[in-house]
Amino acid sequence: MDPDVQQAVAFHGHMCPGLAIGVRAARYGLREIGSHAQDEEVVALVETDMCAVDAIQSLMGCTFGKGNLIHKDYGKSAFTLYRRSNGKGVRLVTRPDAFGPRDPADDEVGKRVREGKGSAEEHESFRELQARRTELILTRAEDELFHIEPVPSGPPQPARIHRSLTCEDCDESTMETRTRRFGGRTLCIPCFERAEVRA
Repeated sequence: MDPDVQQAVAFHGHMCPGLAIGVRAARYGLREIGSHAQDEEVVALVETDMCAVDAIQSLMGCTFGKGNLIHKDYGKSAFTLYRRSNGKGVRLVTRPDAFGPRDPADDEVGKRVREGKGSAEEHESFRELQARRTELILTRAEDELFHIEPVPSGPPQPARIHRSLTCEDCDESTMETRTRRFGGRTLCIPCFERAEVRA
């Protein structure tokens, strides 16, 4: 097995088309903007929480803990990769046909399998379909997988360390920038949302 794929699978737990998309995005990023020579040098802004992000984490060294993995919950299979030292960035957006032609019958089988309703034959058919899609993604040209464009602006600012405040409802320590004021009290976001519902 290819070393990049092996590393991504070890991190993610299994191989699938989504992970393959992440492997290809990470390879492109590593080639075009370079590897993570030091912590936080390379930044990934991802617009999805799908399997692909695990490949980007494992191959590019981008993590939430280091502050160089930023998740924007837009539901798009899109990845913007930056290098801090020179400001170079590229955005890759997965093309709608990257996984191959869509077949409504395949989609229905996949739905049944994910819901735990598929027969043994449907499970096998779905496994074979996923393997074909994965192989297609790992071998297609990059411009057949992604819309690729340079990013004119530089990377986001490095992660900042903020002081913590204690929520006056639940007594849990909360990053200052994530607190809200309600009724003259400092609240964490969950307690603020509950207070709004009660008000």
